[in-house]
Amino acid sequence: MKEFICINCPLGCHLVVDDSDKNNIIVTGNTCPRGKTYGINEILNPKRMVTSSVCVLNGENNVVSVKTKEAIPKGLIFDSLEILKNIKVNAPVHIGDVIVKNVLNTNVDIIATRNVERI
Repeated sequence: MKEFICINCPLGCHLVVDDSDKNNIIVTGNTCPRGKTYGINEILNPKRMVTSSVCVLNGENNVVSVKTKEAIPKGLIFDSLEILKNIKVNAPVHIGDVIVKNVLNTNVDIIATRNVERI
């Protein structure tokens, strides 16, 4: 048995996950179906969104916030941040621009989350 706090909505349900049978994982404590899905995924394949920032050259701001377009495997978070710390993009940058395509072969892009105009 494992315990989690669900992060899928503001309720923050206290989940108890019985994973003694990987073919029949039982989740209790959830108030919505998303909690059950979250509990199962935390056992089988935990994923997280990654948020950070990258340097912008010739922009009105010297950094732009970025995030993964979808959640990536939890074990790849630090590797993806290591990639981002060396990225520099030229202004202008627009919301949704792909900053890193297919990060770490996950089929997930890292995108800009704000606009930075050129100076």
